[in-house]
Amino acid sequence: MTHGDTFDHICLKHQEAYRAALAACPQVTSDYAFANLYGWTGHYGLGWRLADGLVWIRQSLPKTILWAPVGDWAKVDWAGLPCMAGPMRFTRVPEMLVEMWAKAFGSRLRAEEARDHFDYVYSVPELMELKGNRFHKKKNLLNQFEKANIFEYTPMQDDCVEEVLDMQAEWHGWQEHPSEALEAENEAISRVLKSFDRMGALIGGTIRVAGKVIAYTVGEQLDRDTIVIHFEKGDTRFKGVYQAINKHFLAAQQGRFTLVNREQDLGDEGLRKAKLSYNPVQFMKKYEVELV
Repeated sequence: MTHGDTFDHICLKHQEAYRAALAACPQVTSDYAFANLYGWTGHYGLGWRLADGLVWIRQSLPKTILWAPVGDWAKVDWAGLPCMAGPMRFTRVPEMLVEMWAKAFGSRLRAEEARDHFDYVYSVPELMELKGNRFHKKKNLLNQFEKANIFEYTPMQDDCVEEVLDMQAEWHGWQEHPSEALEAENEAISRVLKSFDRMGALIGGTIRVAGKVIAYTVGEQLDRDTIVIHFEKGDTRFKGVYQAINKHFLAAQQGRFTLVNREQDLGDEGLRKAKLSYNPVQFMKKYEVELV
């Protein structure tokens, strides 16, 4: 990661410096977790650079646009930054930064809610326990899985990543007509998993039946109270497998987190319906922003 105007490829070498900048951010959405940037860097053509005490992130595919800069926004004289003087476009800008920019730039700022990018945030205890009528069907599925299977939950370690990659390849193979989005996700998952041992902040878990991985999840700490789930896959021949991996993964965190961020729906109607059905306690709003 260089200083100046050149954007470098996102790499593992600077992950700790980036995480330090992210920890100073007043509001962190799922997009900016390091594993997300690293996994999707090829698909979006992402690059980063250091300037003005911030990490600037640029997307070059399918078009060139900036993401929100990462760092301690409160310490920045936004109106005084030379790089913000001209016309600029940003995507995935968290709500708190939009509010700061509105004060700094006034009528120069044009911001539009990007509903497809809103993060879904849930209560950890609620997702683990699935109590009440709204979760009745999901609780039934969980109970069916736990009664029908002799299973083992284990935290994901370096030595089981190959098994998880094998399960991911199987899962991907089951998709009869994988969309471009699923192909891109498969590449992102493979990239992250293959670097699992070099990304110490990742937290994963697996469920095995008869010694074989049938479900896995991969996440990381997003802020003091929140864990973000990046990837979660299960073998749907085992009824209730997704409810099971969700419950046992969150239970294994032993109260470290009160909230779980399960990322966006990207405008997919089926995904939106599924995410809403788990009763989000809040949305993290993001915006498309133009400075004129």
